[in-house]
Amino acid sequence: MHPYNPAGSPPAWSMTAPNPTAATTSTTAPPAPPATLTVSGLPTLRPGQLRAQVLAHLVSQPADGNTIGAIARALGGRSTGAVGQAITKLVELDHVTGEVSGGKKVFHVTTAGLQQHQDNLAVGVLDAPPAAARTRPTPAPRPAPAAAPAPSGPVLRPNGTPYHPRRLAGRRDVDVLQELRGAGIAALLYGPPGTGKTSVVEAAFGAELHTVAGDGDTTVGDLIGDYVPDRAGYRFVPGPLPTAMQAGEVLFIDDATLISPRVLAVMYPAMDGRRQIVVKADGGRTVTAANGFYVIAGHNPGVHGAVLTEALASRFSAHIHVTTDYDLARALGADSRAVRAAVELNAKVQAGQIGWAPQLRELLGFKKIADTLDTDSAIANLAGVAPVEDRDTVAEVLAKQFGRRIVTGLALGKQL
Repeated sequence: MHPYNPAGSPPAWSMTAPNPTAATTSTTAPPAPPATLTVSGLPTLRPGQLRAQVLAHLVSQPADGNTIGAIARALGGRSTGAVGQAITKLVELDHVTGEVSGGKKVFHVTTAGLQQHQDNLAVGVLDAPPAAARTRPTPAPRPAPAAAPAPSGPVLRPNGTPYHPRRLAGRRDVDVLQELRGAGIAALLYGPPGTGKTSVVEAAFGAELHTVAGDGDTTVGDLIGDYVPDRAGYRFVPGPLPTAMQAGEVLFIDDATLISPRVLAVMYPAMDGRRQIVVKADGGRTVTAANGFYVIAGHNPGVHGAVLTEALASRFSAHIHVTTDYDLARALGADSRAVRAAVELNAKVQAGQIGWAPQLRELLGFKKIADTLDTDSAIANLAGVAPVEDRDTVAEVLAKQFGRRIVTGLALGKQL
């Protein structure tokens, strides 16, 4: 991981506008290799071939150590991100199943996966690409080819719900987060609650993700691990930090700025050039981060008690602002009047007149309540979830957008 340069300023990117940063590439091509290679020097695979390789590895090595990082290393150093996406798809197809063993997420092939592996062998999916596909002709001077179109459509989160990618630095946000991970650039996502910070992280890293939900009660043990009772007395169970480090996977610290700085300090050695931590509770064991280990965090600046210390901010070189995509809210079926109210209230937040406005989470909640009950109940609920100090302004804006005279919070009435 590249250490943070305290003399520079971390880039502040927005997930609602592209960052026009252009990469500089060399125009002098090296001698053509005998096969098309990836950036890691491995042969380029055909569509579906990595999934077949992962499945073949799990069939031939049915061990308890098959984490995503271990599988990536066994396949010659393939990207853990690519292997994680392959695993996610295999789990969706019921070809692979995952379980936690010894504090690590490990994967095993299912009966359906064994049959799919036999089918792969029968049709030659694991075979090398034809020579014509592998041979790279000697390049002639020509303009740079146009960039391939970005994949479209939603990305599934581990819980099966779809995430709709947004634009960040000119590309899909999930792809940019993967690129930052590959470069060892820790990212801090900041913005109001309900804008999709957790969703984009889950969509980007899938089954490789280890999450710590931060609050004022989070302890060192919640990060490092702790002793739990068993039949023999007590045993130490590693926490998400050493587990992600050993597996070369991703640690997400959600609401990081609600955690005490003293607690967060235990992960700093894992994020700098040392890439190690000492687990004192486990006999002083030293844990070294495997390739692929990555830390990303979420921060809600407006939440009471959230404190972004200089020590924490300096360890995240990329600061990414996450806001609500109102066009997406409309596309997902949110009431256009509720969206207009949210836009107006957000403008008041920016002007410092109020401190809260509905975000994507509240707009989608509005739709669910309206579909389940009725629009009036959804309006009343949205007014009621606003903080007390902002509730009158929220009710006034909702009344204007929906043509109501009075808007009050959702509450029980008289006995029926």
